[in-house]
Amino acid sequence: MGDGCGGSKIPNMTPTTLHNIPLTMNDGSKTDFGRFSGKVVLVVNVASKCGFTVQYDALEALYEKYRDRGFEILGVPSNQFGQQEPGTDEEIADFCRQNFGVTFPLAAKVDVNGDDAHPLYAALTSSGPTGETEPVKWNFEKFLINNDGDVVARFGSAVTPDSPELVSAIETALG
Repeated sequence: MGDGCGGSKIPNMTPTTLHNIPLTMNDGSKTDFGRFSGKVVLVVNVASKCGFTVQYDALEALYEKYRDRGFEILGVPSNQFGQQEPGTDEEIADFCRQNFGVTFPLAAKVDVNGDDAHPLYAALTSSGPTGETEPVKWNFEKFLINNDGDVVARFGSAVTPDSPELVSAIETALG
């Protein structure tokens, strides 16, 4: 599996340099996290065959509710947990659109942990809001990044997108 970023790891990332990280989107286009500059972003590692996959509905509802206020979601498919994202990028996009009406952006499938972790996840897991540096534990873990590119909150898989704590954090970040 490729690194999905079009480049190599970026060492010693700080939260304010997230915008420099290259991304490959699900359609193969190349960009960087700077495309979200000035926006509040929820980065979620997603999988199509996980018990948490039903969260796509609430993620899409969250996106619809807040996107006009400068909120984005970046879905990042990963097959690292229970091999629950086995499809190609095209299959993943079709699954998300057909089953959940997903309109928020999806990145190309990547690793989120280990030696081959995508640089975005290397940065996210090394610069948590309270200094935590643990790897991603499972599918649908969520990182909230403010409009300055700082990680301001991290939520485990069981925290649903419509949970009061996540919604409150998004509203606080949006101002």
